Amino acid sequence: MPVHHARRAPYVCASCIRRLHHVAPRITRTYATSGPKTAISAAAERSPRPSLRAPARAVHLRRNEYSTSTRKPLRLAIIGSGPAGFYTAQRLMRQVKDAVVDMYEKLPVPYGLVRFGVAPDHPEVKNCQDSFEEVAASTRFNYIGNVEVGKTLALADMKPHYDAILFAYGASEDRKLSIPGEDLPGVYSAREFVGWYNGHPQFSHLKPELDKGERAVIVGQGNVALDVARILVAPLNQLRKTDIAEHAVAALSRSKIKRVEVVGRRGPLQASFTVKEVRELMQFPKVGFKSTGLRSFYPPEGIHTLPRVQKRLAMVLQQGAPIDKHDHKKRWELSFLRSPHAIHAKKNRLNQVIGNRVDSIEFQKTNFVPDANPFSEDAKVHPTGEMVTTEASMVFRSIGYKSTPLPGLSDLGVPFDEKLGIIPNDVHGRIISPSAGPGNLSAGHLPGLYAVGWVKRGPTGVIVNTMMDAFTTADIIAQDWSTNVPFLNTEKGSDASTGLGWDGVKDTVLAQGVIPVDWEAWKRIDKAERERGKQVGKVRWKFADTEQMKAAAGLASSWNPQKMKATAGLA
Repeated sequence: MPVHHARRAPYVCASCIRRLHHVAPRITRTYATSGPKTAISAAAERSPRPSLRAPARAVHLRRNEYSTSTRKPLRLAIIGSGPAGFYTAQRLMRQVKDAVVDMYEKLPVPYGLVRFGVAPDHPEVKNCQDSFEEVAASTRFNYIGNVEVGKTLALADMKPHYDAILFAYGASEDRKLSIPGEDLPGVYSAREFVGWYNGHPQFSHLKPELDKGERAVIVGQGNVALDVARILVAPLNQLRKTDIAEHAVAALSRSKIKRVEVVGRRGPLQASFTVKEVRELMQFPKVGFKSTGLRSFYPPEGIHTLPRVQKRLAMVLQQGAPIDKHDHKKRWELSFLRSPHAIHAKKNRLNQVIGNRVDSIEFQKTNFVPDANPFSEDAKVHPTGEMVTTEASMVFRSIGYKSTPLPGLSDLGVPFDEKLGIIPNDVHGRIISPSAGPGNLSAGHLPGLYAVGWVKRGPTGVIVNTMMDAFTTADIIAQDWSTNVPFLNTEKGSDASTGLGWDGVKDTVLAQGVIPVDWEAWKRIDKAERERGKQVGKVRWKFADTEQMKAAAGLASSWNPQKMKATAGLA
C-alpha cells in the first residue's frame, strides 16, 4: 500500500520572501496572442473599491509592466486563505498594478495550515504571517471570512462578477489506511489530532483518549508524524507557553502515554522526516529513543559515504538521545519495513473479541525488492508475508492529506481527479479540461480558472515550495491578462463581466443570515486571542469555536440585518 507523507513547512523569514519575489521565472504560453504592454489609464487606476472594508493603511506594492488600458481592472477571487492563496495575491498585486483581489475563507479566521497545521512549538514558521499582513493592508485586497464557497455561495453565482477564480483551498481530508479495524475507537488521523491541539473548530470536540493506555503507534514517517510524536512526549510545561489549545493542554495533563512508536514501510534512508524534527525529539529531558537494527540500513563502508542530507540524519539517529537508556520516563522509537495490515480490538484466549476499542495493530513485514538499491531514496519494497503484532492503546494514521472537490466545480466545467486529489492543471496553474481543447485537440485550458497549492500539485513540499508554486501561478495569471487571452467572461455583450466582485454576490450571502468577517474584524479576533493569552502566560489563546470568534470580532451571533450592516460596514 503506497504511503504518502505530508510535510510541514520550515521557517522562511520575511526578508527571504521579499528577495525570492525576483526569482520566479516568467513562463510562456505558446498559443497566447501577444499584445502591447501599455500604461494603465487614470480611469482604471481609480477603480471602485468593494464595500467589504479593508484597513485604511495601504501597502506600497512594486509595479511593473503588466497592465492594459483596454480592460477594466482585473478582478480575482481566491478561494482559500492559506499560504498558497496569500503568496499568489502578493505576487499578482505586484505584477498587475490595478488588480483587485477578494479572498474567501470558510472560517472566520485566515492563514489555513499556518494557523492550524504548524506545530505550536514552532512559532518561527508562522512569521510568514507578517508578509500576509502587508498584502491585507492594501486597499486592493479584501478578506471575506466565514463564507464557504460552494455552500454559502455558489461558484456559478460568482462567475459573472469576476475575471478569474483561483482555487487555493488546500487539502481538507486525509488518506486512509484502508485496513480492517481502522474505524475502531482510539484510531485517529494525524490531521484530526493536529487540528485538535491547534484549536481548529472542526476538531475541538475530538477528545482523543490519551488516558486508556501507555502505548501509541503512528503509521507514517513524515514530519507530521513526528509532530504528533513530539506533542505526545514533550514536557507539558514547554507546551503551555505556546499557542497550543487549552483543551489540549488539559487532556495532555491526564495522558498516560509513555511509549510512542513511529512505523514506516521502508527504511530510514527513505523516510520523509527531516533532521530538525528528529533532533528536537532527541533533546527532551527524560525522553529516550530506540530503533532496533538501525545500523543494518546503512552502507557497510560507513555513513560518511551517504549524501549530505542522509548522512546528517543518520548521524543524529545513531547518536540517539543523550540520556541513559534506563533513565527516562517516556520513550519514542522508529520501526522500519512494516506495512499496516489490520487493527484489532482486545481478544480473549479463544481469539474472541471482547473489547470495543483498539488494543493492537498488526503489521506485515516488508523487504526491499531484489533489484532495489536500499541506500536510495526511491528504493521500493514488497511484502514478505511475515506478520508482527504491536500493542497499542492509540493508533494514528499519518500517510498524507487529500484535497476534495468543491460543490459546484462541475457547474464551471472544472474536473477533479479523485485518485490524485487535485484539480487537473498544466503544471503552471491553468486548469485544464479533457473536452475544452480547440479544433481537433481534446484537452484545453478553461479560461480564467486557476489552481495553486496542494489542490494544484498534491499535499507535498514545504512552505518554500508553496511560495514558489504560488509565484509561478501568479506570473501566469499576470501574463495571461497582459496578452488578452480569454478569461471567465467576455468584454462586451450578454456574457460581459460586471467587475463587481464581492459587491455582486454579497446580497446573496447576507440573505442567508451569514455574517462575513472582514480584515478589521479578524484583527479584533487576533487582539482578543493575544489578550487572553497574556492571562495564562502564552502568546495566544485561540478561540476554538466559530461563534466565539464572531463574538470577539464584534459581530452578532444571531441574524440581525440592521445591526450586522452597522457593525461590519456592509451597508
